[in-house]
Amino acid sequence: MPITTCVFDAYGTLFDVAAAARQAAAEPEFPHLQDSWVELANHWRLKQLQYTWLRAITDAHCDFWQVTQDGLDWALEAAALAGDPKLRQRLLDLYWELQAYAEVPAMLAALKEAGMNTAILSNGSPKMLDGAVQSAGIGAVLDDVLSVESVGIFKPDHRVYDLVGQRFDCARDEVLFVSSNGWDAAGASGYGFTTAWVNRAGEPVDRLPWTPAHILPNLITIPDLAKR
Repeated sequence: MPITTCVFDAYGTLFDVAAAARQAAAEPEFPHLQDSWVELANHWRLKQLQYTWLRAITDAHCDFWQVTQDGLDWALEAAALAGDPKLRQRLLDLYWELQAYAEVPAMLAALKEAGMNTAILSNGSPKMLDGAVQSAGIGAVLDDVLSVESVGIFKPDHRVYDLVGQRFDCARDEVLFVSSNGWDAAGASGYGFTTAWVNRAGEPVDRLPWTPAHILPNLITIPDLAKR
């Protein structure tokens, strides 16, 4: 069946999760972050994801804001920066205003012009996602923002992917699901979505039972891919 619905992961896919640490490092108040912000951002993101997986398999759900804070606290301690409460608060504040990747607005606008349904499907809590969407100014080109909070478990649980069909009344093979997380693209492939992995870092494909249908360096060609 033709693609009717394009669904995007949020953090790392539409929104640059490294932007908070990068911006803080450029501010004169935090010169000690200039040489360590990349490592901090990477540790923060990895722990954030690891905590969602662990909470999902142990039935210990909390909202994404809690795991975002927990991940940051681990990363700050690993970087010997745990004693700087001003830095911690600044990083958390910036996370509510993450920058979208440069190609995102035009890409989403092109999908809407082609008559596609567009949505976010994210581990993020509704308030976090609303802040990011508003900050990026992309609300007008999204039909919906779907959060795992409505089912109380993180991706890649099938109940999260179920939200797409429930919202848009579409078959699984009508959905193009796009994520920058290889494990998320793999999980969505196993669920039955057509998937695109946005592999900005050029990482190897995860050794999992499923693989993404498409591997892309960025989001620019998504509208063309959806029309095929």
